[in-house]
Amino acid sequence: MIEVRVQTGDFDLGAEVARLRAGDARIGAVVTFVGTVRDMNDGDAVAELELEHYPGMTERSLQDIVERARARWPLYGALVVHRVGPMLPLDQIVLVACSAAHRGEAFAACEFIMDYLKTDAPFWKKEQTPNGARWVDARVSDDAARAKWAVAG
Repeated sequence: MIEVRVQTGDFDLGAEVARLRAGDARIGAVVTFVGTVRDMNDGDAVAELELEHYPGMTERSLQDIVERARARWPLYGALVVHRVGPMLPLDQIVLVACSAAHRGEAFAACEFIMDYLKTDAPFWKKEQTPNGARWVDARVSDDAARAKWAVAG
């Protein structure tokens, strides 16, 4: 199963992993990453995080990132679920899940997808803090994480 979804509603990690596995006996490893809303960022309390995106463009970007991972590792499945809209601290934002015969490929592909998602996917984050709303800038650490894969584009 290869699937990319952008949605406002929450997701159920267990149900999503079960769908990814779907009785495929070839799978020896499933690796997941779940990103959540923090209550602090850059020294300020965060009451709400709102994610905006460009419908259509965002899904195509995520699909391209997954395809790049599939070109590098022999995956049986890959799933990206990314939420948009307003979210509160502790809410789930993103799920990346990869299945493969072995854990090495699944771990690497999951990390690769997340590193590229943070830098290449067209999402914009706005935080509500005690000092008002602010847009979240890209992080140098995200660029460094992506650069370690040494892939152009």
